[in-house]
Amino acid sequence: MSAFSAKEVKELREKTGAGMMDCKKALSESNGDMEAAVDFLRKKGLAAAAKKASRVAAEGLVGAAVEGNVGVLVEINCETDFVAKNADFQNFVKEVSNHLLSSNAKDAEALKSETMGSKTVQEAVQELTLKIGEKIDVRRFAKTTLEGEGKIGHYVHGGKIGVLVPVSTESADAVKTPEFEELVNDLCLHVAAADPKFMTADEIDEDYKNREAAVYEAQLKEQGKPENMIPNIIKGKMNKLASEVCLMDQKFVKNPDLSISKLVKEYEGKIGSSLVVKGFEKINLGAGIEKKQDNLADEVAKLTQG
Repeated sequence: MSAFSAKEVKELREKTGAGMMDCKKALSESNGDMEAAVDFLRKKGLAAAAKKASRVAAEGLVGAAVEGNVGVLVEINCETDFVAKNADFQNFVKEVSNHLLSSNAKDAEALKSETMGSKTVQEAVQELTLKIGEKIDVRRFAKTTLEGEGKIGHYVHGGKIGVLVPVSTESADAVKTPEFEELVNDLCLHVAAADPKFMTADEIDEDYKNREAAVYEAQLKEQGKPENMIPNIIKGKMNKLASEVCLMDQKFVKNPDLSISKLVKEYEGKIGSSLVVKGFEKINLGAGIEKKQDNLADEVAKLTQG
């Protein structure tokens, strides 16, 4: 049996999209012949995943998992909403979510190379792609940890929006109260609905401010506002910006009379302990992916031409 190099295994993986162990086996069975190895994988159906790699996977699910002081969100994509409802796909999202709790990966690419059970995450992706018949992709994840007493709240809305909100307190007894549970849950729901970009006004970066100010200026000029008034109007709008994009300044979705910072203060009084919202993580399914727009009329026209 001919020997083969790691470079050849890599080449076969790139050609076929098959897993590393399958590529090694194919080269062994084919005595190191690259074309024969490709045919071996094709016959086994293991090269099919490569054909799906160019498709757009913009549907899928956002998964969440929390254990102790660690919380994770993960976005795993497929091509259709139908597959997102598939039990195998949903179980895979849960499996990856739970794996991430103890993972050292810093990004999705590093995650894909980690071993999960008996195979790498990427090999599991390829197997699922073959089984389901659609491109599957582990796109991104978010992870947060909480030091000391408190809780990491998590919420997933219809598999489309995932949220983590860590809230700390000085008292272990406070964490056990129904009021603390209620606050954490309400904060998660608020982040899902209100879509904050920053925690506080201090965190709004200059680029974001400049872009918003430029939009305001253009709008005001379009409205015919006097030039000398525009700077003060922009200043007022920029002061209001925090209440629109900063979590602690936003109006609470369940009670617009309260800002989130005032809501937290109210609960401090109820619970009898200081509370600190440490941050938030949010993933919106498919955000930033350019989806293919199917036009049924165009498709029908193409079929009927000629």
